[in-house]
Parts: sequence; structure tokens; C-alpha cells
Amino acid sequence: MKAVRYVALAIVGLLILAVAAVAIAVAVIDPNTYKPQIEKVVENKTNLDLILAGDIGWSFIPLGLELNDVEATLEDERLVKLEQLVAQVSFWSLVTMSPRVDTFLLSGLDANLSVDKNGNGNWTRIMPEGEEQPQQEDPAAPAETAEEQPKESGTSKPLNFNVENVEISNARVHYEDKGTGQAFTLEDFTVNASEITLGSSFPLGVSFRFATNQPQFEVQGDISARLAANEALNEFGVSDLEAIFDMNGEPFGGESVRAEIAGSLEANLENETATLNGFTASLADLKLNTDLTVNGFGDKPQLEGSLSIDEFSLKALLAALGQPAIETEDPDVMKAVAFSTNIGGPAGTVELSDLTISLDDTTFQGSASYALANSAIGLNLQGDAINADRYLPPASEEQSEATAEEAPQGGGAPAEEGDLLPLETLRSLALDIKLGLGELIVSNLTIKEIKSVITARNGVLEVQDFSGKLYEGSFGAKVTLDARTDNPKWTIGSKVNNVQTLPLLTDLAEVDMLAGGANLSVDVNTTGNRISALRSNAKGDINFNLAEGEFTRMNLTRMACQGIALANQESLSTSDWGTSTPFNDMKGTLKIDGNTLNNTDLVAALAGMRLEGDGTVDLAASDLDYEVGLRIVGEIHRDEACRVTEYVENVVIPVECRGDFAEDPAGLCSFDGSRFRDTLKTIAANAAKAKAREKVDEAKSKAEDKVSEKLKEKLGEESGEKVKDALKGLFGQ
Repeated sequence: MKAVRYVALAIVGLLILAVAAVAIAVAVIDPNTYKPQIEKVVENKTNLDLILAGDIGWSFIPLGLELNDVEATLEDERLVKLEQLVAQVSFWSLVTMSPRVDTFLLSGLDANLSVDKNGNGNWTRIMPEGEEQPQQEDPAAPAETAEEQPKESGTSKPLNFNVENVEISNARVHYEDKGTGQAFTLEDFTVNASEITLGSSFPLGVSFRFATNQPQFEVQGDISARLAANEALNEFGVSDLEAIFDMNGEPFGGESVRAEIAGSLEANLENETATLNGFTASLADLKLNTDLTVNGFGDKPQLEGSLSIDEFSLKALLAALGQPAIETEDPDVMKAVAFSTNIGGPAGTVELSDLTISLDDTTFQGSASYALANSAIGLNLQGDAINADRYLPPASEEQSEATAEEAPQGGGAPAEEGDLLPLETLRSLALDIKLGLGELIVSNLTIKEIKSVITARNGVLEVQDFSGKLYEGSFGAKVTLDARTDNPKWTIGSKVNNVQTLPLLTDLAEVDMLAGGANLSVDVNTTGNRISALRSNAKGDINFNLAEGEFTRMNLTRMACQGIALANQESLSTSDWGTSTPFNDMKGTLKIDGNTLNNTDLVAALAGMRLEGDGTVDLAASDLDYEVGLRIVGEIHRDEACRVTEYVENVVIPVECRGDFAEDPAGLCSFDGSRFRDTLKTIAANAAKAKAREKVDEAKSKAEDKVSEKLKEKLGEESGEKVKDALKGLFGQ
């Protein structure tokens, strides 16, 4: 026991001697006397010129060092300047073997970093050229060292870290790239933290100003929070977070914008979990809210929580951010946008349920999913109603004139055409999308009960269903796009049932020339990735039928009567012909051959007439070229000059329809005088046949009368009448 007591007394004595030695050294030794030697050593070992203009001091309790007014220059340019550095450690914490930093103070740091036109940073010139670098160890050495080091046990002692106070103030770092002219400055940088102890939370405050010159941008930041970390440094927390960033500059059009972040965060690196609680982020009037839990930091994290964006005005947001305004036909749209959803799903998949998207008076609801492994996207949304025309740019005469001026004139080179779709992106898509909309108004058309199903796998995109109701009828379409090659293949099929053409064309293009229930069947194949190629390579058929219709802007009866009156060599007396021509049925087939549609079987049943025709439609030139015939099959009008005689029955009155159907569709068709000569030949042939029949009939009648008279003389009156009837049958009357 005496030996133990003696050892203890010896240790205490040594500690007392050490404390006394340190105290004496602090009291006796003045570090300022060594400043010239310190400056000389730095100048000899580096390219820096060190200037210790201020005092160097130290303290005993707490044990610390203080530097004042220190500057280092490189090639006569200041690299670093420091007004004050104070580092103090609790002496008694060293004695008790639990080190505790009492104070760390850094004030007035000013660093200037630059890169020359050759891309060399000034900090790389601190050490003299030719300075021997530390020799790299043999690659095998670390392995040997690792073998020599003892293995860490699973019960390693937690880190004991304590800091009483940390303060960084008035720090500045300036960086400049002389090759690009890019420069940024971090200044007024301040950090305050106290009572920093592992295992408990401590307050932290940070403020700064950051500015760049390309583009001109500035942000003033102010952050406050409570931080926490456990002794094993695998669990961290941020609470009471409040961060405010005031920004301005070229990205915001000179406007001042505020961004804010608030909430709390917890993360456990060992369990691979993280949680956001009451987290909010705002930019001007845009505010995002979320509560989110993440399990797993690898390739298949599992998420659970909620996410929402409060209702905001997109137009007001763009104005606040200094961005150009979005001009819309309706100035009151885009002023109420909102988003909300729950987040969940199995590991590796993000699923959004109870998804709600609001755009003004339109609401979409449904669900969505995203697979992290293959970026597969699933979407199922149903909307109520939207008028897309309200969101289009407003039309104006100035815009139309500007468009006309920009259009290439004759002989001018057309604008270069770009690819229609990004094929590489399409090949990587994995989609399962279902979209529905109760009502859509677009290009002044009203479409209801829209349904669409879209899938994409391995470079093949399919619109398996695109259907809806349109003007008392319905439509459906299927499209397949095979993008596995650089010359993608398209297959398009569509059916239209009983869509009323008059309101459709009126709403779509203000064209009211055709009425009736349209039935279409479209089957088209094409290839290419540009509009011009798709049109040039198109092959297929369009079968159409228009039941109980009407040509509302042309009177084909009048055109036919003009031809009949000419044949009768009379003039029409009717002046009120009307402007329409009803028909019972019109049908035909359009053969698609690139930009040309060929139609050889156009027929329609009109009152007393049968419309027959053929022609072509040039889509590239918007040109129509049709030759139509009105075959006379019965009485067509009460006008005496238009009476149907045996001369004109079954003849064809020619009508031509030619011109740009995009300019004046109602004025395309007119009586074809050049082809009427053929009609006159037919009429003349009919007249000749009629006269021949008249002569034959006259001869028959005379022969009959002569024979009848002779028989009467010989047989008597009664018997003569019977013979006369028999003779009529003999002569074909």
C-alpha cells in the first residue's frame, strides 16, 4: 500500500510541476521576440512573405494562443490576411484527459484566390518549384501496415468532443478566373456556435453575402438552427431550422426575391433512415410542404409521407422572379395552381397516391409511380374539364404581320427542319399512362369523355386507345411508333362514327360548307422522324361516308339546271335558288400516296341526280382538283327550262372543283363549260335516237290504219275493232 501511495504522490507532484512549468513559461517567455525567426522560416521554405504585424499572445487559464494582424503575400500580391485568431483549450480538461476547446475565434480573414489564363491557381505556387514532394509509399506498404495495426473492436470508445464557443466573423474569400472572367466573392461570413457537445443539441448561426459577376447575382443568407450529433457520429439532427436567402441580379431580371427554408431533419447513418418533419421551402409566393421518412440509402429506398404545394399564381410568381410574363387569351388563367399527394410504395418505387393537381377551375385526380431501377413511369389521372384555348397566346394583327414578314419569300431558303422526337429518349422510356378528361375545348372544338392509354417498352410506344365523343358522334384511334431504328415506323388507325360535320368545321375553321354525319375509317403507315418525311412516306386508305348531308354553301341543282337549260335552248326563270344542296348519302375512298390523296369512287345521291366524281387532294400545296358529274336520273326542279326530257335523261352535267381549299373552300366548285361539249354530244345522240323512234312509230301507225280500214270494209265495224287491237300488239304499241 505504501508503494501505491508513493506512486500517486509522484504523479500529483509531476502534474504540479508541469502546471508550474507552463505557468512560468507563459509568464516569462514573450513569443513576440520570435516573430523575425518565424517570418524567416516561412520565407525560406515557401514563396510566401509572412508579415506578423500584430502581437502574439498566449494565456495560461484557459491555455491558448492569440495572433493579431497577420498577412501573407505571394509575388507582391496579398494572398491571405487575418486580423485575429484566438485558440484556447481548457487546461484542466487536458489534466483530466477530456480535452475541451474553450474558445475558437477567427476574425477578419481575407483570402484572394485566382486562376491565370493558363488555368493555374495561385495557391499552387506557394511551394517553390523543384520542392521535393513526399515520396509515395510502395503500394504494398499500406497492406502491410494494415496487417500490423490491431483490428478495431466492436466496442470502440465513443468520441468525447466539447467546444465552449466558436466564432468566425467578417471573413471574406474572393475567387477570380482570369481566363473566363468569372469571379465570385463570399464576404461578411459569420458563424456563431456555443456549448458544442456530442450527444446534445447546440445552437448555430450562419450569415453571409455571396456575389458573382457572370451572371450578376447576389444572395444574402441568414441561417439559424440547433444541431445535434451522437458520440459515434452516425446520428445527426437539425431542429428549429430557419433559413432566409434574399437574392437579386440578372437571373431575376433585377428583382429582389426571398427564399425561405424551415423545419427539422433527423438522419441515422447506421440504420439508414432519415426524416423530414414540418419541412417547408418557399420561393417568393411558391411554398412547398412535406413530411417524409426515408428507409434505406441505397438503390432501393422506401419513402413514406406527404407533399403539397400551396395554391399560388404562376403569373404572379414569374413577375416576382423577374421573368417574362406569359400572355394568354384569357388573362385570368394560371392564377390558381396547387398540388398535393401522399408518398409511399415498396422499396425502390416512389408511389404517389391521392394525387390532386389544380389549375384554375380544373382538377386532376389520380395516382403516379416511379421505379428507380429502370425509371419506369406510371400515371393514372382523371380531369373534369378544361378550356385549352384560354391558355393559348392571344392572337393579334401585329403578330400575323410579323409572321408574314418572317415567312420566306419566293426563292428564299426555307427554315431548316428539325427532328420531331428524341429517339434515344424514347428507347429508354418505360411508360404506363392512363389519362381521362370529362371535357376538353381546343381550337374551339368541344370533345367529351376523352380516354387515352399509352404504353412504352423497349423503344415501342403505343397509344392503345385514344377515344372520346365529338359533336353527337364518337371517335377512336390507335397509334404505334416503333423507334428502335433511326427511321421510326408509324402505324395509325382511326374510326369516326356519326360526327356532325357542320358544327365541327364551323368551330374548327369557321367553314360551314358541309353538313351530315361523318363516318371515317383510317388505316395509314409511314416512316420518318420529320413532318415532311412522315407526309411523303405515308401509305394507306381513308374510307368515308357522309349520311343525310348537305352542301351548305353551293347549289348543285342550279349548276345542273344551267346545263339542262342550255340543252333545251331556253333560259332559266328562277332567281331564288338557295345556297345549299341536300343529299342522302356520299361515300368514297381516299388512297394515300405521300402528300397526295386520290379518290376515284366518289358518289352521292341527290334529288333527281347522282353525283359521280374523282380527283386528287395535294396536302403539301393545299390544292384540290376534282372533276364531278351530276347524272340526271329524274326531275330536279320546277323551272320549265330545267325540265328533264328524254334528251337529257341520264346525261352528266359537268362540275369542276379546283383551287386552294385553305383559302376559299366555298368557291372551289363551278359549272364546267369545257366538259359540257361532251354532254351536248350525248344530248344530240339522245335526240337523234328519239327522232328515229318517232319516224318508226309514225310509219307503224300509218300501216296499222291502212290495214284496219281495209279489214273494216270487208269484215264490218265490230270485227274491225278487234283486228285493230291485234295489230297494235303486232306493231309493238
